[in-house]
Amino acid sequence: MIPVEQQILDALQAVKDPEIPTISVVDLGIITNIQCNQNGEAIVTMTPTFTACPAIKIMQHQIKETLEQLPFVTQSEVVVDYSIPWTSNRITERGRKQIEEHGLSSPDRYEGELTLEQIEKARCPHCGSTHTSLNVLFGATLCRSIHFCYDCKQSFEAFKPV
Repeated sequence: MIPVEQQILDALQAVKDPEIPTISVVDLGIITNIQCNQNGEAIVTMTPTFTACPAIKIMQHQIKETLEQLPFVTQSEVVVDYSIPWTSNRITERGRKQIEEHGLSSPDRYEGELTLEQIEKARCPHCGSTHTSLNVLFGATLCRSIHFCYDCKQSFEAFKPV
């Protein structure tokens, strides 16, 4: 028998990031805790990628809707927790592939303190080249930067390591 928390996690795979609809909130690594008691009261804790992320309320609503569709959940709550800092290292390997399916360069894992050099480094999602440059530190959203590939001559966005 699959534990209730795992069933909830599996169901939340259907909830996608509104800004990158190929990646689930689970694979993005923003689901940080799941609790469900014997009365069917479920609490899911999420940590947003950025404090000012405009998609927080949308994701919170979609997570709650998904929880309420589960037959064993009688009541649900989605808590937004800013005390646990999210990092791009929380993105699963499947999530990295989902980011690339969206046409973005996915961030490399890193250890220690993040440097500008690590943000500048991006693999082109079009041709796979690393012969790229950082053009703009902030793209369409805070979590993206804009780069240029010298091999295929394409501009592209990268999901920044954070």
